[in-house]
Amino acid sequence: MRLNEKNLSQLPATIQRPAYDRSKVLPSIVHLGIGAFHRAHQAMFTDVVLASGDLGWGIVGAGVISADMKNALLPQDCLYALAEMGADSEKVKVIGSIVDVLGGPEDADKLLARMSDIATRIVSITVTEKGYYLDPATGKLLMQAPAIAADLASPAQPKTILGLIVQALKNRKAAGIPPFTVLSCDNLPNNGKLAKAAVLAFAREIDADLAVWVEANVCFPCTMVDRITPATTDADRVHVNGVTGLEDAWPVVTEEFVQWVIEDQFTMGRPDWSIGGAIFSDEIECWENMKLRCLNGAHSTLSYLGQLTGRETVADAMQLPLITGILDPLWVEIREVLHAPKGVNTADYVESLKKRFRNPALKHRTAQIASDGSQKLPQRLLAPLRDRIAKGLSSPAIATAIAAWMHFAVKTAHIPGGALNDPMSAEILAQAGKNVEPSAIVDSLLSLEKIFGKDLPANAAFRAELLGKFVELAKNPAVATAQQIKA
Repeated sequence: MRLNEKNLSQLPATIQRPAYDRSKVLPSIVHLGIGAFHRAHQAMFTDVVLASGDLGWGIVGAGVISADMKNALLPQDCLYALAEMGADSEKVKVIGSIVDVLGGPEDADKLLARMSDIATRIVSITVTEKGYYLDPATGKLLMQAPAIAADLASPAQPKTILGLIVQALKNRKAAGIPPFTVLSCDNLPNNGKLAKAAVLAFAREIDADLAVWVEANVCFPCTMVDRITPATTDADRVHVNGVTGLEDAWPVVTEEFVQWVIEDQFTMGRPDWSIGGAIFSDEIECWENMKLRCLNGAHSTLSYLGQLTGRETVADAMQLPLITGILDPLWVEIREVLHAPKGVNTADYVESLKKRFRNPALKHRTAQIASDGSQKLPQRLLAPLRDRIAKGLSSPAIATAIAAWMHFAVKTAHIPGGALNDPMSAEILAQAGKNVEPSAIVDSLLSLEKIFGKDLPANAAFRAELLGKFVELAKNPAVATAQQIKA
C-alpha cells in the first residue's frame, strides 16, 4: 500500500503526520535541488510552520537535472517519511510541506514559469558546491563551463540554477513583479554572498541593467545547516516502510540533531521557521565557519582515511584508532583559529560531533562524503590552514588530512578505469597518477591552482610538513596506496 493522502489513516498511531489541510497550502517556495538534505531540514522546518496554521508557505521542489525525485514523490502526493535515528532510538514522521515536484528537461518551462510567478516569494537552493560554477581558488564564475556557456548562449531556455534564477528575475522585472529571495542552504562559507556573486556575474553577461536591479533589490541571506543526512539506501527503504506499514519510494534517514541558522534578510517575507527551532542570527559567518571547519573538515578527513582503510561508514571509521588519532589534533588546530558564535563552547561542540559521528544507526558512507574534494577542501581545511600560517603556527594534523586526500587520489588513479566523483576528476587523476616518488606526487597535486592557489605551493614550511605526513601515511600498512608509492 503506497504512502499517499488517502492512506495516511493507515499509519500507526505513533507516527506523526500532517494535521493541516494540505489542499489549502499555498505554494510560495521553489526549492532547487530537492534531495535528502533539503527534506531533512528546510522541508521539515516548513512543515512545522504549516502545522502552526500559517498555510502560505508550501514548497515546490525541483530536480534541476533529474526527474527521479518527481517520479518517486508525485505518486504519493509528495508525502515522505522522515526517520530521525539515534544510537538506541528512532522517530518516524510524515512530512507534508512539499506540494509539488518538478524535474528533468521536460519540466524546464514549468519550473521557469513557477519561479517567475508573483506567488513565489523564496527560491532556495541545495545543489552542492559544484552547482554554483565558481572557481574554488578565485571565487569567479566559470564562464567556460559547458553548462554555463550553453545558458549564456540561450538565456531564455536555462538549464543551470544560475540561468534559471537570472531569467526568472528578468521576467519578474519586466512584469513589474517584486523579486524573490535567493536562499542558499549549501555548505559554503558566506553561501548567500557567493550565490549573489554568481548570479550577478551571470546577469552581467546577458543584461547589465538587470544586474544593477538584482544587486539593488534581491536579498541573498546566508545560512548554516547542520544535519548529517546520508543518501537513502534500499535497506533504509525496507526499514522505514516496515515501521510505517506503507510503501515510500524515497524516505529520508537522518540524525536526531538538527540546526539551521539564518540571516534575517528576505525580499518578500518569510515563514517563521523559529517555530521549529531555527535560529535567526547576525553572526552567521561564525556559525558557518564552526560547522564547515569542525564538522565538515573532520568529515572530509575521516572520509578519505576511511576510503583508504576499508571503512564503509563514518561510524565504522570512528572505531579505528588511526583515524580518531588524527581527528583529535585536527580539531585542536581548527579551534585555535576559530571565531565561534557568542555563547558557544567549541570544546563541547566537538564532543557532540564525536557522539554524532559514532552513531551506528546512521549509515553515512565515506564514499559519499569523499566526493567533490576539489570544491570542499578550500573552505573546510585550507581556510583554517591559511589562518594558522598567518599566525606562524604549524599544522601537522591539517597536513595529514590533505595528505589523506592525496593518497585517495593516488589510489583512484591506479585503479583501472578509476574516476573521482569530482568536477576536476580528470585534472586530479592526471597529476596523481604520473609519479611514484612522494615528493613528485605532492608537488604535482599541489600544482592544482584551482584548489591550492599560488600561496600554499610556494610555502616551503607547509610543503615540507605535507610531504612528511604524506610519507608517514605511505609507510602505514593500513593505507591502501602504499604499494603504488616509493616511500
